[in-house]
Amino acid sequence: MRIMKLIAGTTAAFLGLSLTMAGTASAAAGTWVPYGNDNPIIGSPATWKCAGSRTVATNVIAQVCAIRSKSGGSVQGAVIVRNNRSGLFSTTAEMDLQDVNSGSELGLWSCASSGIAANSWSVCFGKTIAWGQTVNSAGWAKGVYLGISGNV
Repeated sequence: MRIMKLIAGTTAAFLGLSLTMAGTASAAAGTWVPYGNDNPIIGSPATWKCAGSRTVATNVIAQVCAIRSKSGGSVQGAVIVRNNRSGLFSTTAEMDLQDVNSGSELGLWSCASSGIAANSWSVCFGKTIAWGQTVNSAGWAKGVYLGISGNV
């Protein structure tokens, strides 16, 4: 599934098309959490491994992350969006979670379009899964491929 989405996203980008991944039938509902002007990673007791930030629109950046709980027994995927605009920005986000060792997809989550306040952070979280093996996450925001997070 990850390879097919990567190919579709790369082809769409090459052709100059916008690709919205949020409509994927197999994606479960993710959850948007607003963070205001607080970086969601700083102060979190969990371990976050994120891909580099990508521009999804003028003055809006996003990055995909894999997160491991402080206890080490649970994981989840997330897409962080930072709106540096002076007004509201609406976007969708999607991420998967993949077991690095087996290559199996543990889940795919999608957050419906949500307004992100001016000069603030919001995160689309996937479901927390009890999983002790190494994982990573691939993600999209506003149809822009965000890459693959580091392993956690």
